[in-house]
Amino acid sequence: MRTEEFPDQIKALYEISRAITSEMYLEDILKLIVAVTAQVLGSKICSIMLLDEKTQTLSIKATQAMSPDYINKPPLKVGEGIAGRVVAERRPIVVKDVRQEKNYKYRDIAQQEGIVSLLSVPMEVKGRVIGVLNTYTSKQHRYTKQEIEILSSIANQAAIAIENTELLVKTKVIQEELETRKKMERAKGILMRQENLTEEQAYEKIRKFSMDSRKSMREISEAIILSEEIKKS
Repeated sequence: MRTEEFPDQIKALYEISRAITSEMYLEDILKLIVAVTAQVLGSKICSIMLLDEKTQTLSIKATQAMSPDYINKPPLKVGEGIAGRVVAERRPIVVKDVRQEKNYKYRDIAQQEGIVSLLSVPMEVKGRVIGVLNTYTSKQHRYTKQEIEILSSIANQAAIAIENTELLVKTKVIQEELETRKKMERAKGILMRQENLTEEQAYEKIRKFSMDSRKSMREISEAIILSEEIKKS
């Protein structure tokens, strides 16, 4: 596939790549991905379904569709329906007409929304499938190899965005925990010096202050440190 043959698709991938490396929130990135994908592929509806690893179910997390019936579709189990099969089999699946496909779970909604052909591709990152990217047309459509490749590329870009966001959140949580521990250690040291307490007694005092005041142990530790700094100034 030569890039000059598909300028809109290349532009779409570029926009998505830019979004992934920006400071946009994940929800906004996913909304951008479905909007751009729908525009480029001429989709009636485009949606991203993410996998809940605990329940092993897929649910819609982003779509440009306005219909409450489509947006609020019940989750699918892995292996169930078309999207569930895409996750289980780790491969794209094309359906010529979802209204007549017995394995498609929401034929009534498809009839209501006027959606016909479906292309569903897995969202993969680091060797695992985390969801699917779906695109529907309003008329029967034979998806080309190039279209499947383009949607697969977009799906994997989306998977990277999600992975990066999850790592960022985990990193921030770890940093917060480390910072809290540092402040608690410093606060315990201050109480141990000032009141001749053991480390365990200092910890219990901070914990009691926290419970009595309904403030976090970090907030109590910060108050102890601030009080010490004021005395020294």
